[in-house]
Amino acid sequence: MEPAVSLAVCALLFLLWIRVKGLEFVLIHQRWVFVCLFLLPLSLIFDICYYVRAWVVFKLSSAPRLHEQRVRDIQKQVREWKEQGSKTFMCTGRPGWLTISLRVGKYKKIHKNIMINLMDILEVDTKKQIVRVEPLVTMGQVTALLTSIGWTLPVLPELDDLTVGGLIMGTGIESSSHKYGLFQHICTAYELVLADGSFVRCTPSENSDLFYAVPWSCGTLGFLVTAEIRIIPAKKYVKLRFEPVRGLENICDKFSRESQQLENHFVEGLLYSLDEAVIMTGVMTDEAEPSKLNSIGNYYKPWFFKHVENYLKTNQEGLEYVPLRHYYHRHRSIFWELQDIIPFGNNPIFRYLFGWMVPPKISLLKLTQGETLRKLYEQHHVVQDMLVPMKCMPQALHTFHNDIHVYPIWLCPFILPSQPGLVHPKGDEAELYVDIGAYGEPRIKHFEARSCMRQLEKFVRSVHGFQMLYADCYMNREEFWEMFDGSLYHKLREQLNCQDAFPEVYDKICKAARH
Repeated sequence: MEPAVSLAVCALLFLLWIRVKGLEFVLIHQRWVFVCLFLLPLSLIFDICYYVRAWVVFKLSSAPRLHEQRVRDIQKQVREWKEQGSKTFMCTGRPGWLTISLRVGKYKKIHKNIMINLMDILEVDTKKQIVRVEPLVTMGQVTALLTSIGWTLPVLPELDDLTVGGLIMGTGIESSSHKYGLFQHICTAYELVLADGSFVRCTPSENSDLFYAVPWSCGTLGFLVTAEIRIIPAKKYVKLRFEPVRGLENICDKFSRESQQLENHFVEGLLYSLDEAVIMTGVMTDEAEPSKLNSIGNYYKPWFFKHVENYLKTNQEGLEYVPLRHYYHRHRSIFWELQDIIPFGNNPIFRYLFGWMVPPKISLLKLTQGETLRKLYEQHHVVQDMLVPMKCMPQALHTFHNDIHVYPIWLCPFILPSQPGLVHPKGDEAELYVDIGAYGEPRIKHFEARSCMRQLEKFVRSVHGFQMLYADCYMNREEFWEMFDGSLYHKLREQLNCQDAFPEVYDKICKAARH
């Protein structure tokens, strides 16, 4: 009885403390308390339920049969909206807090919500090397299934909760993108329900205009109901090399050279200051040296970015063999964002006792942050991915350093094919780009989110770069369409009668349009 009484007393004291201080104070100034006591256990329960459901559905092979019925239900909802006079725009009925984006989708409250309950893997065809999935399937589901049967996606973005629909309608990238491009470039077919309730399939050879216009359109051309994605054979481990590099010119040169070596299956860089970085290259393999095996996904292991930093501090190169699925989800501390939420989260004691519950789900963090905390994050926190040509990387890193001064910075190379759509290189040839990811609290004096981000956006436009649309975007309409090629997109919007059915992508995501 004594442990139960002690626990009850602690819980009572905690509730009294919240009552005295106020819930808002605790959520803002002592957020780790709320995260550790409530969000971590809730996140674990959520994940267990979700993956058990997905496993049962796939094993019973019920998803394909139910899929057709669910698509018909979506068509029915769209036709009913049309019959009722098309009074408001449509959007998916998925709650805004469930998305990975930190942006608050206020449009959900005023638009017609179309319920889309599509979250299953429908088929794995190893002969055609294709996996057929519904839009709400997550990267966690995909890796759990595919790696267990010896397959993987050519581009498998890092965070477990990223969905296929979000990665297509927005975008997705990983350290294999220097070989395969963005997530959209490994997709071979999309199936959508359009503004009139009709069903359409598009591929590079069938309804090709729609196929190339869908990526980055943020659900403003139709409702995605199925995607077909390439798969490739997987191996057990990633042979991962770590090389500390100093001096900006050396960093950019080394990173660019490794990104052009297609024998590297994975290329990634972590920039810890303007002139200090660790460049990592990986190759999939079925053999591993036991003494160099590092299961970095185990809950008690140090956070990956801290582990990598040790190579910089000791100024030593390293070689490790990492289990493939561990590698895919190596940034389980939400890159380095978790250190701001749980400051002691990388402490060995915490990792061993509670690391098995980490990370908390981003969706639950959003749901519980409150308006005050959201505004504080908006003004004093940066979460941005800017995509710039590799040849502009030194200038870009200087600009990031001067405008926001956030470290570490994530560097991920990708090849951008010359294809129609919102995002393509300036010329007719494929071009090597780099994703510069900045996540954290800016260290420049008098940081003002709007002016600093507009300055950064201006630079990105000037080098024919692109801003990932999950993040806060401060451009006006003219600037937005200077960054993105809207010719095919606007043509499809008119052809498919989207003007009265869906908002334009700019109106859906940009701050200047939403406020």
